[in-house]
Amino acid sequence: MIAAVQLSCMIIIRDTLYMLLGHTKKLRKLVLSFPESCTSRTGENMDIFEASQLITDKYSVRILVGTTKKPKSAIELSEKFGIPIAACYRKIRELERAGLLRCVERRLTRKGKRVSMYISQLKTAYLFFENGRLRMRFQLTNGAVNDFGGEMGGENLIER
Repeated sequence: MIAAVQLSCMIIIRDTLYMLLGHTKKLRKLVLSFPESCTSRTGENMDIFEASQLITDKYSVRILVGTTKKPKSAIELSEKFGIPIAACYRKIRELERAGLLRCVERRLTRKGKRVSMYISQLKTAYLFFENGRLRMRFQLTNGAVNDFGGEMGGENLIER
């Protein structure tokens, strides 16, 4: 429950920053050091806006929160959270590419179909905006910490 509240607050912060800063070319070119497996739909590294949208998207949040304690299938997540199944699979692929979700096993159903079971790899996520600098930090369940926007020094987004 706490994770859902934190991510909801991050959505509000992200949307406020978008309104204040807008999507200028300088901001869109701000490419961060995501893991190599973390690429956008076009195959390029994600920028901070794609990353913040992924982590604060309502379906992504539900999937990450729903898979925090125990592995769940896409069908279970779709039914439990009311996510359309196609959107659920799409978000799962995006979260897997970003290293925030992992397939832990493939179970065989009674009908002989293989179903993948997913678990969240995200322990905490932080989005910071301080003195015109935007930065993010992901702490993963394996203990790894990924900082985006410089070594927590952030990227200056406001020209002075």
